[in-house]
Formats: sequence, structure tokens, C-alpha cells
Amino acid sequence: VVQTATTRPTKLGQPFTRWSIRKLAAYLRRVHGHSIRIGREALRRLLRRRGITFQRTKTWKESPGPERDAKLDRIEHVLEHFPDRVFAFDEFGPLGIRPTAGSCWAKRGKPNRLPATYHRTHGVTYFHGCYSVGDDRLWGVNRCRKGTANTMAALKSIRAARPDGAPVYIILDNLSAHTGADIRRWAKKNKVELCFTPTYASWANPIEAPARSLARPDSTSCTSPPTHRRIQRSHP
Repeated sequence: VVQTATTRPTKLGQPFTRWSIRKLAAYLRRVHGHSIRIGREALRRLLRRRGITFQRTKTWKESPGPERDAKLDRIEHVLEHFPDRVFAFDEFGPLGIRPTAGSCWAKRGKPNRLPATYHRTHGVTYFHGCYSVGDDRLWGVNRCRKGTANTMAALKSIRAARPDGAPVYIILDNLSAHTGADIRRWAKKNKVELCFTPTYASWANPIEAPARSLARPDSTSCTSPPTHRRIQRSHP
């Protein structure tokens, strides 16, 4: 029963894409040439006891890059051997002010409604975040756009966080603003190793978890100067 429930119906010659309890029970009555007679509620309970629940299908991507394993191995190596000198960088956005649903008193059947579309009257911003793995410290600046100059400013702030001159390692993705010749020359001159994540492997960047909780719309607009955010996160 469990094997059938966790197999796509199309692989078993059925003309639909997912099982319902009714369809699964009907199929089990004739599977493998013998009858498995079970009621719908008993079938539901059996699946629950085996840890099988009805879940939404999710998508995923495998990195097609030829250097995938080498990049992941290097990231794992520096995180394990030099955690006090490993940093992560990424941009989050575009961020903008938008209406959010809440709650209010209203007549029955006539709730307040918000338009599905909205106008970014204050423009958008991008949060350029820097994360120190060893210190568990996140800081960053809101900018009006991405670009090599803004990336360079963030990387320099990371280099300044270790003024002793010892080598540092920065984990970041392969955005064109991160891979330019100027940035590579600066990194080589200042003892900075750029550890690029493979394509479709943003999960390998340690900044993803802490920064996404902060990269939310706020009152900062593109007409305002950059807003610095320096957060000291405590360990759980």
C-alpha cells in the first residue's frame, strides 16, 4: 500500500497525476492481480501510521556547472578549517513598500479588500548583506541598485572587519557584478579568496538564512542615503 501511494500514478498506467484516497483504494482492489480490499478511512489511517501524508509537490534544480563539486568542496573546506575568517555576501531585492493583508472589523461577507497590483511610489532598494560566519554577525547597506561599485564597497567592509591582514574567504554567487576583473584584482591584492557557489546552489551560501529575515520592505527609498544595518545575532 505504501509503495503504491508513493509512486506516481502515471508510472502505474493510470490517467491522472496524483492519488486521491478514493482512487488509491479503487486501484488497490486490483493491483498485482489480487484484491487488497480496504476502506477509505482505514487507508487514510494506515498511511498516517507509516508517515505518509498528502503534500504539495516542490521543484528543485541540480547545478549543471562542471566545477560544481570542486566549488562545494572548497566552501566546505574553508568553513571547517577557517570559520573565524570566512564571510558571506549577497544582495537581496528588489525590496519595496507594498500593502499587506491584516484584519479589521467589517460587515459580514464584506471584508476590506486590497488591490492585487500596487505602485512602488518610493522606488525599490537592494539589501547588500555581509555575514561573518565566525562571529555570527550580519551587517549591510540598502542600495538603489546592484553593481560592481556597490559590491566592491561591501567586500571592502568585509576586508576591514579583519584588519590584521590575514587571508579571508568570502562566499558569494556568480553574479556578473561579483566576477569582474577589477574585483578579482582587488581580491588578489588584499588576500581575499572569492569562493563562488555553483549555479543553482544558493543554499551553499551561509548568508541566506540570517539575511532573509531582515530583507523586508521598510521605509527606505532610493531618494534617501544608504541605511546601514549592523546586527549582533545571538546563538540559540
